Amino acid sequence: MDALLNVVDVEATCWRGQPPAGQVSEIIEIGLTVVDLGRRARVSRHRILVRPRRSTVSGFCTGLTGLTPDEVDSGVTFAEACRTLATVHEAGTRPWASWGDYDRNQFTRQCRDSGVDYPFGDRHFNAKAEFAEAHRLRKRPGMARALEIAGLPLEGRHHRGEDDAWNIAALVLRLNLAQA
Repeated sequence: MDALLNVVDVEATCWRGQPPAGQVSEIIEIGLTVVDLGRRARVSRHRILVRPRRSTVSGFCTGLTGLTPDEVDSGVTFAEACRTLATVHEAGTRPWASWGDYDRNQFTRQCRDSGVDYPFGDRHFNAKAEFAEAHRLRKRPGMARALEIAGLPLEGRHHRGEDDAWNIAALVLRLNLAQA
């Protein structure tokens, strides 16, 4: 039986304060780490750059994520990214996890607004909630704080989808998600 889990983290266009008139937050990077729950190991990491359609990458966003307008303009469309998730990463049949509900909600909204099929199945794990419960924390910590609590290093750049998915996967491996 397949004991693989997709751990997903997205970065989206963002601004200091409200978006400029006519712009909406859109996914610009999808980080995905495949976890083998049976072997308790991260087995691969992936990055999909997504070209925004209704927004631009602000200076604030570049400072936070390191992603530049030119870099994301070389990405694929959101529809292509969702097809890649579904076909290459088996997103519709494989369970998946993210840190909190932001990523799931962003995909849901953007798929609805774009008329694109939602690529994921219904087995989603909110790793942030699972971590807080496992550690008996009243407040759900951000990913970087959770790494500190777990005694794990932050690998790569925080707020970079590929690196954050890799780090979240390390945290997921500390949880009991064997029934995914």
